Amino acid sequence: MINRLIPVADRLLGVEEYYFSKKLQEIDELNRKGERVINLGVGSPDLAPPENVVKVLIASAENPQNHGYQGYRGIADLRNAFAAWYDKYFNVQLDPEREILPLMGSKEGIMHITMAFVNKGDEVLVPNPGYPTYAAAAKLSGGTVKTYNLSEENGWIPDLKNLGKTNLSKVKLMWINYPHMPTGAIANREDLRNLIAFAYKNNIILVNDNPYAFILNETPLSLLENRTGEDHVVELNSLSKSHNMSGWRVGVVAGNPRLIDRIVQFKSNMDSGMFLPIQMAATRALEEKSDWYEKQNRTYAKRSVFAREIATLLNCSYAEVTAGMFIWAKIPAEWDSAESLSDSILQDARVFITPGQIFGSQGRRYIRLSLCSPKEDWQAALKRISSIRKEIKDQKRKRA
Repeated sequence: MINRLIPVADRLLGVEEYYFSKKLQEIDELNRKGERVINLGVGSPDLAPPENVVKVLIASAENPQNHGYQGYRGIADLRNAFAAWYDKYFNVQLDPEREILPLMGSKEGIMHITMAFVNKGDEVLVPNPGYPTYAAAAKLSGGTVKTYNLSEENGWIPDLKNLGKTNLSKVKLMWINYPHMPTGAIANREDLRNLIAFAYKNNIILVNDNPYAFILNETPLSLLENRTGEDHVVELNSLSKSHNMSGWRVGVVAGNPRLIDRIVQFKSNMDSGMFLPIQMAATRALEEKSDWYEKQNRTYAKRSVFAREIATLLNCSYAEVTAGMFIWAKIPAEWDSAESLSDSILQDARVFITPGQIFGSQGRRYIRLSLCSPKEDWQAALKRISSIRKEIKDQKRKRA
């Protein structure tokens, strides 16, 4: 009997395995060999969620009646909590019945939104640099990725004048992400108003992915602050970064109720509702007072000092004012790419720093340092990188 290899679906041919999925395997192999790699690359918060939130989860999970299927739109308490959270921190009033949809993480929402609206032949505007999942979802849906470049010179804000000169007739969806990942750029209210007007003019659904609003950011803003009933606008948010609950998978999409209904139409065929104890615990998390965010930011601010010290040690430049849990730094001219610098540091110092080109070609000259590691790791990383400065200089000479 001949065994024939069954071909994969065509939709997978244009999508690679997620970079961190492969890189973490490499790091795990080094750790298994006895190497102790310090990971300064992945944005997975190492700090604990609020203590009372964990208690609510445990108590709810111990109730045998709380383990059944749940509704696709989430429980009313969670929707109401999201509405109150948006009202308190973003000054945005949302109808919890029609304008809020809890999600199993905002990454799920990226796929749901794309699948709900993008047909084969439709184009999706994706930032470069930007979160790779935006492009992957577009390709998996059968759509075409149309990147728009962001630049340091323009503050990593879209150049709408130049973008408007391109053919946008096939564009169905546009992704923005402010505070921006990976650069940490912050959009102001005028920037967001201009983006809404641009999307409305060109009949494009505009989605802001907004999980970093509370991290080292004094003024959290929402795209929904400037919406009207006619705008094709929705926003994703998440408890992964703001409440250190990345593994819990709790997110939300909010905005135009007509769009929300279509997202539910797709989502209801993909899952059977979020685990009730997680919804109840997330409800409690959204009730945290502002001092919760202030405490997290004091920790991140201290870590950012170490991150900037490492960037300086590597002769990289960076912006002084950014938001989010990353430091985005431009590599010196002696290196041909951020990947070569990242690989050298991993090889010689056993420290992993993310190369910027995984976020697009505009990131080729940048590295990203994550603030999701304890003080001890930062101190050890600084010591290791300091000890290999000669090796780094020697490798730069070879490339020169």
